[in-house]
Amino acid sequence: MHINNLSKFYFINKFKKNNIDKIPNNTAIIYRNYENKNNINEIIKIRYYCRNKKLKFFLSNNFKLALKLGLDGAYIPSFNINFRHLSYKIPIKFKILGSAHNKKQINIKELQKVDILFLSSLFKKNKNYLGLYRFNSLSYLTKKKIVCLGGISKKNLKKIMLTNSFGFSGISYFE
Repeated sequence: MHINNLSKFYFINKFKKNNIDKIPNNTAIIYRNYENKNNINEIIKIRYYCRNKKLKFFLSNNFKLALKLGLDGAYIPSFNINFRHLSYKIPIKFKILGSAHNKKQINIKELQKVDILFLSSLFKKNKNYLGLYRFNSLSYLTKKKIVCLGGISKKNLKKIMLTNSFGFSGISYFE
């Protein structure tokens, strides 16, 4: 698989048209609304803008609101371990994304029935740092599509081809 064929996911905290205009067309937007959880107007603006640009739009950590607003899906962070979202009627095209850092979290995300699993951190040397070897080891523990997360840059982008990744995600890569 070629790097251009990988799925791309861009995490945003605020709606900035300039940043979204720069990204490739096949990139999905994940809005992390942790600071102002009730800013529905901003979420609607992003949804409208993404639909006009033909971009997928996912809302982080608010499954019910993502369903209510008719978004493309929801993102469940690694710290969210509840299963309430399984009681909702989920449309066929609605995707559930989730992140994990270790085997236990991978098992939880599988029980949460995520469609795509984000594993971190591939390159960013923080407390969740995996590196290529541990990342690949963890990615073989699941049959879910894997997306690498953490420290992705234009310099290390080719190293993603050494992984079992369906795509990559980040913030600084797109800014």
